[in-house]
Amino acid sequence: MNNSVTRYTKTAIVLHWLIAIGLIFMFALGWFMSDLPKDGAKSSSYDLFNLGIYTWQMAEEVSPRTFYFNLHKSIGATILALIAIRVLWRLTHQPPALLSSLKAWERRLAEATHKALYVLMVAMPLSGLIMALYSKYGLKWFGISILPGLDNVTIREAFLYVHQWVAVALALLIVLHIAGALKHKFINKDETMKRMSLH
Repeated sequence: MNNSVTRYTKTAIVLHWLIAIGLIFMFALGWFMSDLPKDGAKSSSYDLFNLGIYTWQMAEEVSPRTFYFNLHKSIGATILALIAIRVLWRLTHQPPALLSSLKAWERRLAEATHKALYVLMVAMPLSGLIMALYSKYGLKWFGISILPGLDNVTIREAFLYVHQWVAVALALLIVLHIAGALKHKFINKDETMKRMSLH
C-alpha cells in the first residue's frame, strides 16, 4: 500500500521538539548535578545552573543536591509521560514514508536509528523512575509527593547503572540523529527536515 503522507502531524512535531528540548536539558542537568556535595548549604531559592537567567523559588529550604535531584526526577517523569503520548500517537498515526532518493543503507540506518531512539527514550526515564522508587526518598513531582521510596540499595544501584549507560547510548544516538538531519539539510538538500517542521 502506498504511503501518501508527506509530513508528520502537528501533534507529532510538537511532541518531538518538546521531548528533544527536554532530553537535552536533562543531559545538562544530569551533568551539572553529578558533582554537587551532599552537605551543601540549604536555601529556598536557586539560580538555575548559576547562570543568572532564572531563579527558582521554593516554600522550604533544601540543599542544592536535593533541589537539583528533585528537579531532575520531576522533569524526567514529565518527559516519560510525553514519550508515552508520542509512542501512542506514533502507533495510531501513519508517519511519512522515507524519501525515494535514499539509498538502501540509508533507509536501513534511518529505520534502525528511529527504533533504537524509541527504545532508549522509554528506557532512560523509566530506569530513572524505578531508581527513584527504590531510593529512600521516593518520587516527588515538583514538590507533590507521588510515590514513597522503597529504600532498596541493591535494586537502586542496579538501575542507576542501567540509567547511566542508557543515557550514554541515547546521547550518542541523538548525535547521530542530528548529524543525519544536518546531512539531509546541507549535503543532500532534500525535504527530510521540513517533514518535522511546523512551517
